[in-house]
Amino acid sequence: MQTTQANRVQFIVLFIALIAAFLVNLGMGSVSIPLDEIISVFIGNGASKETWRYIIMDYRLPKAVTAMLAGGGLAVSGLLMQTLFRNPLAGPFVLGLSSGASLGVAILILGAGAFGGFFGTILMSQWSLVIASALGSFLVLLAVLAVTFRIKDTMAILIIGLMFGSVTTAVVSVLSYFSNAEQLQQYIFWSFGSLGNQSWEGVSILTLCFLAGLGLSVFSSKSLNGLLLGENYAKSMGLHIKRTTFIIILATSILAGSITAFVGPIAFVGLAVPHLVRQFYKTSNHFVLLPAVLLCGSLLMLVCDTVAQLPFSEFTLPINAITSLIGAPVVIWLLVRKRKLFF
Repeated sequence: MQTTQANRVQFIVLFIALIAAFLVNLGMGSVSIPLDEIISVFIGNGASKETWRYIIMDYRLPKAVTAMLAGGGLAVSGLLMQTLFRNPLAGPFVLGLSSGASLGVAILILGAGAFGGFFGTILMSQWSLVIASALGSFLVLLAVLAVTFRIKDTMAILIIGLMFGSVTTAVVSVLSYFSNAEQLQQYIFWSFGSLGNQSWEGVSILTLCFLAGLGLSVFSSKSLNGLLLGENYAKSMGLHIKRTTFIIILATSILAGSITAFVGPIAFVGLAVPHLVRQFYKTSNHFVLLPAVLLCGSLLMLVCDTVAQLPFSEFTLPINAITSLIGAPVVIWLLVRKRKLFF
């Protein structure tokens, strides 16, 4: 299956739109920065105002890169889950990874409140939240992977993943019930998701995780195309179902788990972007869908982050609210108009 000329044109348009959204994201905010100043900073000439250079290089650029990684990674992991389970409602967190991350952060916040003082301050640092979230996701991942070695039915794995998510959500609810108002507020703010306040060190670690998960996804492209035709047909093609399922779940876990650890749980993107791409590209070939979903997810997250910044205002809205408010009506309209999903 080859990419058609129309697909190439769509990729070019999507890439140009991504670059434009990236530049707009860098320029908009509480302080508006002209495009020529942004370009001047990138080519090493600096900006006419030192504060502009600082804002771009130390705040907005890490945030924009994080937005692209988060949007692209969640969209790719959502595509993997929808194909593996042949379910249009599957998303990157269907295996309970987000719930596991939430459990890790909830336990950390309660622990910080219990210890208090200097030790509590250490526990509540940015890196401690990242580590707690990653550990929570990793523990759920281990449980899901253990199940994949014992169960052949992928739908059973889906149901078990949902049950893991329900259990961890229940534990978080119990912990929240015994929390005080300050602890509960801290946890809620984390659950809103945030792309800001990322250091270059954190962005580098997230990039490595992103590349690892994306590499596994690209490696699985041919297997994903085979799964669309059914497991029996895939087996007749020589596809090892258990190994393929393991690799796909591992890729999704690396992408979704690392993104959740650094930016919190981001809703909608992983569920909706694959549907948007299928409607525009009109193909189920994953050699086309994977790069398209990656670019579209990054573009959507950049647009949502730009809106969330409330240009020319000092306020920043929760990124979770913006992704759902902007994207959900568009997807509803597309599905009602097309009345068809590629499954």
